[in-house]
Amino acid sequence: MLPCLGGALLSGIAVMLCIRLVLIRKDLKRLVLSLEECLEEDTNTLLSTASRDRTVRFLASRLNGQLSLLRQQRRRYQDGDRELKEAITNLSHDLRTPLTAACGYLELLEDEEMSDSAKRYLSYIEKQTEAMRRLTQELFSYSTILSEETQLSLEPVELKGALEESLASFYAAFTQRGLTPEIRMPEGPVWRRADPNALARVLGNLMGNALKYSGGDLTILLEETGRITFSNMAPGLDEVQAGRLFDRFFTVENAKNSTGLGLSIAKELTERMGGAVSARYEDGRLYVVLSFSPV
Repeated sequence: MLPCLGGALLSGIAVMLCIRLVLIRKDLKRLVLSLEECLEEDTNTLLSTASRDRTVRFLASRLNGQLSLLRQQRRRYQDGDRELKEAITNLSHDLRTPLTAACGYLELLEDEEMSDSAKRYLSYIEKQTEAMRRLTQELFSYSTILSEETQLSLEPVELKGALEESLASFYAAFTQRGLTPEIRMPEGPVWRRADPNALARVLGNLMGNALKYSGGDLTILLEETGRITFSNMAPGLDEVQAGRLFDRFFTVENAKNSTGLGLSIAKELTERMGGAVSARYEDGRLYVVLSFSPV
């Protein structure tokens, strides 16, 4: 009789443990789903659980502590990023006025009688001043593009035509570098959803990047899927640098007179249009891939 009671008792305990295990699993699953929601939404809501299990409640408490720290760090990052954007805007404004004045005085100096040495020095100053003017304009453009007030107008855009226009605008720069791009496009039109002005800016920045890093060649491939691939030999890069090309202010040694914002602007605009852009480095070649959402 006693062995039977003992067996029944053990069976009962086993059933209770199984039920408790099932309930704990459900509580943990709900906790995980709640955590995912909290991470996706920028709110102050914390995790809650109706579980009676001490371990589950302890886990929820510790997760709430880490979640609070994460939100504090996110707010600090957002505040710092906003302050940086404001600083860039103010800096670009402050630099444009004296640079404009300096360019004006340099033009006046050209009318004065000077020795050959003075003319040579003046030419050097003009080149450096022009470089500073371009960098300042890039800073200003970056701050303007990142402004929340800047709205893009998405509409059907024919990528083949947009790419051809951008290539035509870089004809002189390609000729100066001795570059003859190899261009491959489908016969028919390729329509994608984008902002025409933003798309022109993105394509221009990517071609400008190719001019900076190209080892003497450039291949541009437009596929029927709407994907555009820019590829060129890039002896001055490596895999790590290629992975950081879209980082804000990142430059490499051979990228002279650059703020490192061109590709950051391209990435920002592309993502705002619902597209994607990435870079990879394989066998000495840099590949930059651009894609947009279908119409």
